[in-house]
Amino acid sequence: MKLAFNKQLATDFKSASQKMRVLTERWVGNSIFCPNCGKLDIDRYPNNQPVADFFCSNCHEEYELKSKQNSIGTKIVDGAYRTMIERLTSSNNPNFFFLNYDLSNFEVVNFLVIPKHFFVPEIIEKRKPLATTARRAGWVGCNILLRSIPQTGKIFFIKNKRIEPKEKVLTEWRKTLFLREEKEIAAKGWLLDIMQSIEKLGKHKFTLDDIYAFENELSKLHPENKHVKDKIRQQLQILRNNNYLDFTARGHYRLA
Repeated sequence: MKLAFNKQLATDFKSASQKMRVLTERWVGNSIFCPNCGKLDIDRYPNNQPVADFFCSNCHEEYELKSKQNSIGTKIVDGAYRTMIERLTSSNNPNFFFLNYDLSNFEVVNFLVIPKHFFVPEIIEKRKPLATTARRAGWVGCNILLRSIPQTGKIFFIKNKRIEPKEKVLTEWRKTLFLREEKEIAAKGWLLDIMQSIEKLGKHKFTLDDIYAFENELSKLHPENKHVKDKIRQQLQILRNNNYLDFTARGHYRLA
């Protein structure tokens, strides 16, 4: 896999944004395999496809590409807020590719995929409506809050210009596919919050009391639930049943 863009592909375009769109899309189409099935060279939809930019002709997964210069940061600008929220509950919600590049040498710095099952309303930030003087006055966009997504949901193909092994990418993708079985968004949100709480501990092995320490934080995120400790135990059991965690002793867990 080459990290450099083929600049010759964009010589017919004048604006910088058009050039980078062409270069990044061509690079993804020529370099990236499907993280779900491993098929080489995913396919590109025609321009202005309303749902996604790429798809896998083998397993039919769909992907939307977001590109950004320099660091990816903690949030990504996306389209209309209402459209995004509607997509979270639809059957055609795509996975997201995120690419950041170094414009000084036209090279990929980071490339990752976030599976669609990590997208819940809580990670979508509503932006302020456009001013009345704007061409699309009143239009409301959104941001994708990357900081609100567990690290296990950020699967890197390339990290700081280092190419990750293909089998590692496929393994990390398979590890969280069980989340797709949870159709209720609120229930999925609980699982993601517990996964993020585990990551905040920063250790491979932990206890039930370690997670109980997040009770107040989780109560604020889920004010409708009056039995947070019970819910924590339930979510840990679900993660254990899906081989995300191992149960080592009473009240003791480790990441699988």
